[in-house]
Amino acid sequence: MVTRWAVRSARAFDGERFLPDGATVLVEGGRVVGVEAAAFRPPDDVPVAEVDGTLLPGLVDCHVHLVASGAFPGTPGSLEWAGTAESAAVDEVVTDSLRAQVAAGVTSVRDLGDGAYRVLEHRGREAEGLPRVVAAGPPITIPLGHCWFLGGDVDPDEPGALDRAVAERAERGVDLVKVMASGGFLTPGSDQLGAQFDAGPLRHLVGAAHEAGLRVVAHTHSVAGAEVALEAGVDGLEHFTCMAEGGADPPAALLAQAAAAGVTVCPTLGHDPARLPPVSAMPPHILGMLERIGITDRDEHFARAAANTVQLRKHGIRVVSGLDAGAMPAKPHGHLWRSVAELVRGGWPVEEALATATSVAAEDCGIDAGRLAAGRLADLLVVDGDLAADLTALSRPLAVWVGGVSVSLP
Repeated sequence: MVTRWAVRSARAFDGERFLPDGATVLVEGGRVVGVEAAAFRPPDDVPVAEVDGTLLPGLVDCHVHLVASGAFPGTPGSLEWAGTAESAAVDEVVTDSLRAQVAAGVTSVRDLGDGAYRVLEHRGREAEGLPRVVAAGPPITIPLGHCWFLGGDVDPDEPGALDRAVAERAERGVDLVKVMASGGFLTPGSDQLGAQFDAGPLRHLVGAAHEAGLRVVAHTHSVAGAEVALEAGVDGLEHFTCMAEGGADPPAALLAQAAAAGVTVCPTLGHDPARLPPVSAMPPHILGMLERIGITDRDEHFARAAANTVQLRKHGIRVVSGLDAGAMPAKPHGHLWRSVAELVRGGWPVEEALATATSVAAEDCGIDAGRLAAGRLADLLVVDGDLAADLTALSRPLAVWVGGVSVSLP
């Protein structure tokens, strides 16, 4: 059995920068043990995989919903369905989601919306060539609040309810806690422009989670939700859409507050335009919300959302990439490359955008990967083309390894 091997490419990105001399990456026991220039020749007893394209660390998707296949709400495979479906059916969807992710070069995922803690049962499947999983379990929300159907709803006014919610997750062994600080598009009746928790109860929840050694990330589509989440001391903001009456742009004061707090922001950019339903087919509650925030042209809105992330960069706020995969048809599993592409479209340098889905993402998720560096897990990806010149190459994987395990691609 070969335990030491190498992969060589004339083009390489190490998680922070493109390497002008390419790379020869040496692997042993599932970890990188050396990174040399492409011209380096390992000992004769070390087999070398010569690859075309660009070699880089495996991608890390920081916001996925493995229990959902991206179906329309209320149908099999959607988040709503996952809250009440049989465990075996949910497990099948989770496995299919993981396969789609790794086939696209995603070697680690952070799951932020689970039903009945099923995703936790799918951690540790790297030997099968599936992505490693960081999981939050069911998100904490208010009664009938956003994603209440996943089973994480609690009454913040009930004595001890928030402590019990955190304790239950700690006992289950979650890796972090997700809380819905604002409403969401997928839950009719939830307040997308308001805050679901007052600052006091949410601060109490964050304190309980921190005492248990767990980070807290908050779903924040609204300015109000983001303000409360930051006041409560959360560690990360998901979506950060900054919706308010008449607009969806980050206020300068909110950006300064986020920068001072040292939080991480996952903007959940990107979608497959071919899977977007026509405006006429969108549910009435979503059409009403778009009108309230003044969105009349979806393409223009998406372009503005991408451009707004440059303000995060200018303020020195840590940004990671996550697609919100599985939440809706336009966000299928395995399309994380679209999140990176949106950052570049918004004005990010290619290297920094790639880092949000490799080195920065891995660090934020607590995963010892994301870089071509000695001692790191051998999560590796080869894509078809010169990634420095053509970012669409990220959508064309040629080879994937998870912890040194080669993945069979479709």
